[in-house]
Amino acid sequence: MDAKNLILHGNTALGIEFGSTRIKGVLVDYDGNVLASGIHDWENKLVDGVWTYSLEDVDAGLKDCYSSLRKDIEKKYGVTPSTFGAIGISAMMHGYIALDKDDKQLAIFQTWRNTNTTKAADALTDWFQFNIPLRWSCAHLYQRILDGEEHVKNVASVFTLAAYVHYKLTGKKVIGIGDAAGMFPIDSEKLDYDSSMEEKFNELIKPLKLREIFPRVLVAGEAAGKLTEAGAALLDESGNLKAGVPLCPPEGDAGTGMVATNAVAPRTGNLSAGTSMFAMIVLEKKLSKLHREIDMVTTPTGFPCAMSHANNGTSDLNAWVNIFGEFCELMNIKADAGELYSKLYTNALKGDKDCGGLLAYGYYSGENVTFINEGRPLFARTPESKFNLANFMRVNLYTSLGAVKLGMDILLKDEGVKLDRITGHGGLFKTPLVMQKFLAAAVNSPVTVMSTASEGGAWGIALLAAYLADGKRDGKLEDYLDKRIFKNLAGEAVNPDPEEVKGFETFTQRYVAGLEIEKAAINAIKW
Repeated sequence: MDAKNLILHGNTALGIEFGSTRIKGVLVDYDGNVLASGIHDWENKLVDGVWTYSLEDVDAGLKDCYSSLRKDIEKKYGVTPSTFGAIGISAMMHGYIALDKDDKQLAIFQTWRNTNTTKAADALTDWFQFNIPLRWSCAHLYQRILDGEEHVKNVASVFTLAAYVHYKLTGKKVIGIGDAAGMFPIDSEKLDYDSSMEEKFNELIKPLKLREIFPRVLVAGEAAGKLTEAGAALLDESGNLKAGVPLCPPEGDAGTGMVATNAVAPRTGNLSAGTSMFAMIVLEKKLSKLHREIDMVTTPTGFPCAMSHANNGTSDLNAWVNIFGEFCELMNIKADAGELYSKLYTNALKGDKDCGGLLAYGYYSGENVTFINEGRPLFARTPESKFNLANFMRVNLYTSLGAVKLGMDILLKDEGVKLDRITGHGGLFKTPLVMQKFLAAAVNSPVTVMSTASEGGAWGIALLAAYLADGKRDGKLEDYLDKRIFKNLAGEAVNPDPEEVKGFETFTQRYVAGLEIEKAAINAIKW
């Protein structure tokens, strides 16, 4: 069938991902070809010291994203979709959405960006002898208990954002195993929450019980419910979408990033570049010891993964590009955003390999890898540093990888983890070669960027929906991706340049030493 008839007959898969600054929908055929897309821009807010989104904005953003996608379909193909082969929902991992027995919100939605759970995360890590990051849902729940928050006694459900939206669409309280790994430790053999840690956790949260309030764990390819009448009405304000569409398990952005880069098998890895920045490596065996800088999560099929997750990625970088955009307007120079990013990023290649002695931190919020609980974006240099535009852009691009590199160094250098390939994806890789070269220097490994890199996690969750609808006949998820999705996709590997590797190491030494400046800024800047 051609695309029009595929859409009319529902032989397509829809993926919607809630990113930090954009909700994106992607419609694909079962071979992963993108047929249409839709977007809704949004932004988190700092409310009473908590990074959050209102659940009303979640509903409105979902509806507007789907409306944008539906209009794109109508414009391209002259038809309006009424059904799909499957739908998938993905979102920023971790966080805390608490509902009562009547599904009423009990407390402000705490996103992954919040670092107000130090006491709980430290206690749980010590109790489990397993790293519990600050942003994990179990840390948020236990912190609410430690703080004596009144709402806890009424908690009936705790969700991540993806699991919450999935629940709204299907009425099913389930979650993909990769997203579940951002709620509570996972047993990769049993493909479920770790039962021994669960017993300990239940003792701490009495009278609540983990399995009664957390979603049930599913793996890729399992049925996760169907679109209800209420879900169809929420998603499609035009009223054309019919109930009954199957949904795949809701996944986190780490899992969809793995799928979007074909990094779901051992010794493969990927780096997702966005508002947060995280690198994943699928492991052959467990790490030798606990590392507070490293999160242990899973692929959407349950393979154990080591994650180096940085809360801060491109926010400050985007802010600087916007400043240059304002300057262009002031000078009556016409330059669209895409051109600005392309020229500024490409110019960074002309900079010194060590950024000429410049230093920057894009810490909009606290950073778990460097154990800093608040953020102060800053730029610093010495009088003798080489302060020019190329070095300025290079240091801001380098620093977006700074915290992630510290975690990757633990895995690759200290733990001796084997990595055959790492793939980059996300908007930061849109400008050809630039971030690909810098990432290769940071991890001293070849880096591949596919032609689909900028599609990101929305494409990844669409592929998981397509796997549920049609891909299981190819076997395991990794077989489906190898045989059908990535078989003919173009992707070029860039090998690390020894001089750039050396330069990035020099920058990293300065980055670590300069953390004292960041700490001083947090103490000094209180307004």
